Amino acid sequence: MYHEAIEKYLLGHGFDALRPRAVLFDMDGVLFDSMPNHARSWAQVCTEFGLEMSTEEAYLHEGRTGEATINILTRRHLHRDATPEEVQQLYEAKCRLFNACPEAPKMPGAEELLGRVKAAGLKIVVVTGSGQLSLLERLTTHYPGFFSPDLIVSSKDVRHGKPHPEPYLMGLQKAGVEPWEAIVVENAPLGVQAATAAHIFTVAVNTGPLQPATLTDAGADILFPSMQAFSDAWPQFFGEL
Repeated sequence: MYHEAIEKYLLGHGFDALRPRAVLFDMDGVLFDSMPNHARSWAQVCTEFGLEMSTEEAYLHEGRTGEATINILTRRHLHRDATPEEVQQLYEAKCRLFNACPEAPKMPGAEELLGRVKAAGLKIVVVTGSGQLSLLERLTTHYPGFFSPDLIVSSKDVRHGKPHPEPYLMGLQKAGVEPWEAIVVENAPLGVQAATAAHIFTVAVNTGPLQPATLTDAGADILFPSMQAFSDAWPQFFGEL
């Protein structure tokens, strides 16, 4: 299965080989089981501001910058972009709700996978649509020894969020690698689209309520049902490379 997926990726992008030197991880829904809190917070704050968003829709917007998500809603309901003041007010309210939620646990299998990646001598990069300091700080406290501040891309670092390839292109730049020298681990359709648009081999982990086809249709090269499943498969997968 892995061999066929790799060959299809190489043929589709015109690369000679996949030689990973770095693994680029999304954060919410990949390293932390935080998407339920994000989805509930978005749904509640949007209702309070007169904009409708279901918790299910929040999963489909995962990976966008807060500003981009807010503008989609204001265009739909108010037929205009949000003002900078509205964006700030709504996003700050969403962050307050999120920070009041119970702390999201580490995603099962994530630390084990990080250990396998580090043992293989690969760089570990985080590429997240979040800009919340509380979450970024958790990387170092909950996963000590794995992450370096200079190898983190957040919404504060980019002009265009996912599904635009800019976040993952910046991740490649920070790691000092080419697309065929990296692997992306994503759980969101927009993140998968961003990674494939950056021509990176993309592993999707379906850690939320989405149908598997939502991720494969977005362009994922390989799909696993969980982070634990990918961690368990890593020795065989990496051996194919």
